[in-house]
Amino acid sequence: MNEKAERPRPRPLHPRLREFIDYMRIERGASAATCDAYRRDLLQHLAFLERRGAAFPEGVTCEDVSAFFDELMIEGLRPSSIARKTSALRRMYQYFAQEKYLAEDPTRLLRNASAPKRFKGSLTEDEMQRLIDATENEPDDALRLRDRAMIELIYATGLRVSELLSLRPGDLNFQFNYLRTVGKGNKERLTPFHERAAAKVTEYLRRGRAELCRKADGGTLFVNRFGKKLSRMGFWKTLRKYALLAGITAELTPHTLRHTFATHLLNHGADLRVLQELLGHSSINTTEIYTHLDERRMTELHKQFHPRNKKK
Repeated sequence: MNEKAERPRPRPLHPRLREFIDYMRIERGASAATCDAYRRDLLQHLAFLERRGAAFPEGVTCEDVSAFFDELMIEGLRPSSIARKTSALRRMYQYFAQEKYLAEDPTRLLRNASAPKRFKGSLTEDEMQRLIDATENEPDDALRLRDRAMIELIYATGLRVSELLSLRPGDLNFQFNYLRTVGKGNKERLTPFHERAAAKVTEYLRRGRAELCRKADGGTLFVNRFGKKLSRMGFWKTLRKYALLAGITAELTPHTLRHTFATHLLNHGADLRVLQELLGHSSINTTEIYTHLDERRMTELHKQFHPRNKKK
C-alpha cells in the first residue's frame, strides 16, 4: 500500500456545463480568466442544485434560481460577487434555452445582473427596538416564542447565524448568563448575554421548544415546526417577516444583526479588543470594519459637537 494517500480526482464537468464553457471560450471569445470565473460560479450553483434535488439543467425552475440567490444573501456574499454570479447564470440558461435544452429560461424573472438591494451598515437602536417589538406583537405560540428568543439572543451576542443555529440547549449557562459556541476555524469561545435575552430563551425552552419537539428533537436549541434544526433560510425568512412588520423596508440579512451588535457596543464605549473577543475574530483588522459610523450617526455627532452648530 502506498504511504501517500492518492488525491481524489476532481469530478468531471457536467457535459452541458462543459459545452457552455466551450461556447463562451470559442464562440464568444471569453478570456481564460473569465471562463475560470464562470466555471467556479456555476459549479457552486450545481452543488446547490444537487443538495436541493433539482436535475440540471432540465429540472431547474425559477424557484431553484431564486433559492440559490437567497442562500448567497444569507451567507453575506458581497454584492459584486452576487452580481457576477447572476450574470453567469443568466448567460448559461439563456444559452440552454437558445439550444432548446430547456423549454423556458429559469433566470427570466431575475430583474437584472446587479446585486439585490442590501441594508447598508447597521440598524439604529430605534430600528432594532422596533424589530424586537414586532416579535412581541405576534400571537403567543411556540414559533413566536422561538422567534423572540432568536432575535433577542443574536442581538445580545453578535453570533454568526451559523453559530446561533448550531447552539444546543446545554451550551447556555443561565446561572452566569454566558454561552459556549464554536466559530470559524473550529475555535471555541464563551459569549455573555443579558437578562432580557436569558428570559426570552428560558420562556422558549419552557413553553415553546417542548411543543415543537413532540414528534422529533433535532438536538439544537432552535428548531423548526417539525422539531428539526432550523435552517439559515428559515431564520432569514423569519427575520425578513419581522423587519417588514417593524417598517424596515430595505432587505437586511442575519449579518446585519451581527453588525448592529458590534456598532451599538462601540457607540456606547466598548473597547475594540473586547469586541474582537466577543465576535470571535482572529485578527483585530477584521473587527475594525465595524468601527465606522453611519451617515445618520455622523450627522448627529456633527450637530451636537461642532461649535458653529450651537444656537446663539
